[in-house]
Amino acid sequence: MASIDEALAIFRRGTEEILVEGELIEKLKSGKPLRVKAGFDPTAPDIHLGHTVLLNKMRQLQELGHEIYFLIGDFTAMIGDPSGKNETRPPLTREEVNKNALTYKRQVFKILDPTKTKIVFNSAWGDKLSAADLIKLAATHTVARMLERDDFHKRFTSEQPIAIHEFLYPLLQGYDSVAMQADIELGGTDQKFNLLMGRELQKHDGQKPQIIMTLPLLPGLDGIRKMSKSLNNYIGVDEAPDQIFGKVMSLSDETMWLYFELISFRSLEELQALRDQVASGMNPRDVKFLLAEELAARFHDQEAAHRAKENFVTQFQKGKLPDDIQEIRLTIERAEGDAIASIIKKAGLADSTSEAGRLIQQGAVRMDGEKIMDRNLLIKDKSTFILQVGKRRFAKISIE
Repeated sequence: MASIDEALAIFRRGTEEILVEGELIEKLKSGKPLRVKAGFDPTAPDIHLGHTVLLNKMRQLQELGHEIYFLIGDFTAMIGDPSGKNETRPPLTREEVNKNALTYKRQVFKILDPTKTKIVFNSAWGDKLSAADLIKLAATHTVARMLERDDFHKRFTSEQPIAIHEFLYPLLQGYDSVAMQADIELGGTDQKFNLLMGRELQKHDGQKPQIIMTLPLLPGLDGIRKMSKSLNNYIGVDEAPDQIFGKVMSLSDETMWLYFELISFRSLEELQALRDQVASGMNPRDVKFLLAEELAARFHDQEAAHRAKENFVTQFQKGKLPDDIQEIRLTIERAEGDAIASIIKKAGLADSTSEAGRLIQQGAVRMDGEKIMDRNLLIKDKSTFILQVGKRRFAKISIE
């Protein structure tokens, strides 16, 4: 077992907030394995790297000897998590939820140790709640307390509808912690209200309140917006090795370090050594190779990751690009960023932004070898990249 100081360093890595750290230290002093819970609503069939921020932290705590519970919210998914939403979400059917849950079970074991992970479904206790039980649960909190949530408050003040069943979601997520007697619950920063609800309901039930750990939301490939399939700025854990490798290589240098901190298994000492090497003149691209290969190997295997690297190098460094590729320097407003369609037009690779948009929709545009499908993709903190439009138009773009 790691010392308490060593364990705390692992708990803190990439973590936004630990509430309450003093209580965590007391739990660690007991020497008992702690029951760690993280819930995932199977509202979509695929897991992307944004989900793995929590999964990686679970893996780290698993390696410290703690009990890991991967909670599939098949019951709460039928309500739909309202966190961050500006409108009521249509509830999923039980059949839709169960179909998605099956893919979750397969994908999570690309990160978690299947021999040391307990997968549980909150329908195991949710389905047993009677109408009277739900009324008692609802009686523990007021409407005013619910409206303290930022998303509910915004919708209320802007006169957007809030369905009554949405108030049940944080209560039921909190009840999961009561049913599981959780010691620790992990969640994204957007889940803080729900996580605190678990602490309150445990106190109400006479249990010791869980520690809550919030982790940052992983930005997507644009380095700005939260990773999301709907924004087409994601890397799926089931994608082909070449796709994973190429997408990682398309990250900006700044975003690369955040990915290293949140989803790499390299130690903090290794990461600091890499930062020092870059500061001493090492090309950040070579460090990005390490990240791309690590992630491709994690979701496939080392041999596949090595082939993906060779394919990438062959395509972009050994003659697949024209020898006389033009270099174009553009100035954009860093604070605002610029949409990729606008940059294509400014670079002279299309006659207009509307033509650039059509080319993007046709799948004819690649950035650093990765196909771009969102004409509004913002280029905000990426310094250099190679644009390919069609089969023969290339340009190395340098942003000033």
